[in-house]
Order: sequence, then C-alpha cells, then structure tokens
Amino acid sequence: MTGPQSGRIAVWTAVAGTVFIAGGAFWLSFTALADLARRSGVAPTQAWAWPLIVDGIVVVGTVAVVALAGQRDAWYPWMLLLAGAAASVAANAIHAVVAADASLPPVLAASVAAVPPLVLLAITHLTVVLAQRFRFGSSSTATASRVPSTELMQLRPQADVPEKGALKELAALMHQRGMSNKQIASATGVHPSTVGRWMTGKLRTPEVQKGVAP
Repeated sequence: MTGPQSGRIAVWTAVAGTVFIAGGAFWLSFTALADLARRSGVAPTQAWAWPLIVDGIVVVGTVAVVALAGQRDAWYPWMLLLAGAAASVAANAIHAVVAADASLPPVLAASVAAVPPLVLLAITHLTVVLAQRFRFGSSSTATASRVPSTELMQLRPQADVPEKGALKELAALMHQRGMSNKQIASATGVHPSTVGRWMTGKLRTPEVQKGVAP
C-alpha cells in the first residue's frame, strides 16, 4: 500500500499512539496532583478538580498555540501554556519529595515525577500537529485534483487561465492554515516564488504590469 492512503494510515497510527501516551501521562500527573491537593487541605471530594485545572491549562494551551501559530494573539496561549507546564512540573516534583520513601534522594524523586507533565506537554503538541498535518494534507490533495497542473496552464491560451485573484485567495486561505509556500504552489499549480510574492503582497495586478491605470 503506497501513496496518500498509506500516509493517512501512518499519521492516524501515530495519532493513536500519542493519544495513548498522553492518557498515561495525564493519569500519572492527575493522581499525584490530586494527592498533593488532599495533603494541602483540599477536601477529598474536590481534590480531583485541582489536577484538571493545572494539566487542563497545558492541554488547552497547547491546542491554542498550534491553532494560532504565526498570529499576533499567539502570545497569550503561549503564556498560559508555559505557566501551566511550570505549575504542573513543580507540583509533581513537590508531591514526589513529600510522598517518596525516606531512602530515596529527593532530587531523584522530583526528577521522576517531573517526567509525566513534560511528556503530557510534548505529546499533546505532537498529537495536534499530526492531526492538523493529516487534515491539511487531505485538503491540499483534494485542491490539487481540482486545480489544473502547471503544464496544462502553460499550454492554454492566456484567456483560459483561471483568474489570479481566485488563486491568490485560495493561497491565502492555505497560508492561514499553516501550509508552506511549496505545498501551496503544488496545490495551486504555480511556482513557489509566485506564492511568496502573493504572501508578501508584492505581486502587481496585470493592469499595473501593462502600464494601464487601475
């Protein structure tokens, strides 16, 4: 099995694996933080909410960072992500020091306990990236099948070539979704340098190129 289908299977297999690992990391961190909350005086019936708040910020912040990648508002989810990850790692380490056997060095106990929240952070980000990669890859493949190839566009008369404005709008949409200039060029049937000019807003209209006033 080759081609796009095998690629989709590989991506979804990786996504399934990352979800499984993320679930294990979340469970280890959840139990440690819930126990720390009980030791800190939180009622046992409410202690479960504390790890959901701390680790929930990590998960939600990671998804938001990937969704807003490259945008000006991305600093806020980054701040939440870093704060949540720092709080989770610190709380897990503190719980390990408090609950560990007296014969175990505190540094070792804290290092072991810090692994689950760090894995949760990394694996959540990887899961979101893989899922988006699969979705964008499928979208670009479908778009490429609808857009004429570069060779066909070169053989057609200029009047038969699709409007550049429509291609530019399609390229802008793909760019907003995180696709590279090379992927956009492959999907729209233009040269990557053309996509680069579109993205920087330096491409002139045909009227201006011919010296005709708009």
